[in-house]
Amino acid sequence: MATTADQQAALVETSKRLAAFQAVKDYLRPEYTRVGIGSGSTVVYVVEAIAALGPAATANMTFYPTGAQSEELIEAAELNLQSISKLRPGAQLDVAFDGADEVDDDLNLIKGGGACLWQEKIVAASARRFVCVADFRKLAPRLGTAWTKGIPIEVLPMAASRVLDELSRMGARSARIRPGLPGKAGAVVTDNGMWIIDVAFAPLLLVKDVEAGAEGNGTGGQWTVEALADRRQQRAGGGQRGAEARGCLLWHG
Repeated sequence: MATTADQQAALVETSKRLAAFQAVKDYLRPEYTRVGIGSGSTVVYVVEAIAALGPAATANMTFYPTGAQSEELIEAAELNLQSISKLRPGAQLDVAFDGADEVDDDLNLIKGGGACLWQEKIVAASARRFVCVADFRKLAPRLGTAWTKGIPIEVLPMAASRVLDELSRMGARSARIRPGLPGKAGAVVTDNGMWIIDVAFAPLLLVKDVEAGAEGNGTGGQWTVEALADRRQQRAGGGQRGAEARGCLLWHG
């Protein structure tokens, strides 16, 4: 029997909640004191699961948000809140929980659909362990298969046109500044005062695809996850282009 739209929506929410509670059960150890909290709809259930442990379990834990949404979730759950900017040099978070927009066969991720990507990257990079919490809809054989909105890149507004030009030369199928409509005229503005560019490439290849004979070095716009990430890092460190793609959350495990 076919499910209704309401039943399907309820199934998705149940899946997200179950995944979040299982992730907290498996990866939040009682001795942990510093925990990163990501953004998005699934993270709502992560915070719910943590709060359900009770004040005695979380009293010695401090929680570091990736943006305004997760900051509000932490405060609403009456958990200890701290900015990642206050993490002392050399210290690490014990674990960070976050969601993803798409997950491929090798557990590579596309993130940033909710426009919190730059702070998500900082928090994740500060953690000893990163835990991605996702439901069944996010699984795809290759990145860019199901998630067709593009890979998000957080850019300085003044650099946006240069980034768009570079992405075009890299073989992007499409690239555009994310609009704020219908809620806001003009571009989406992140918590950092930046803009978001969503760039779509052909589905990103895996190492096994190249081993089977596929091209993945950018020829014809066809990239592997690793090659595209490496190209982004080269451009991010390229002098005057240093601000162009610094928040591109294309992560490989």
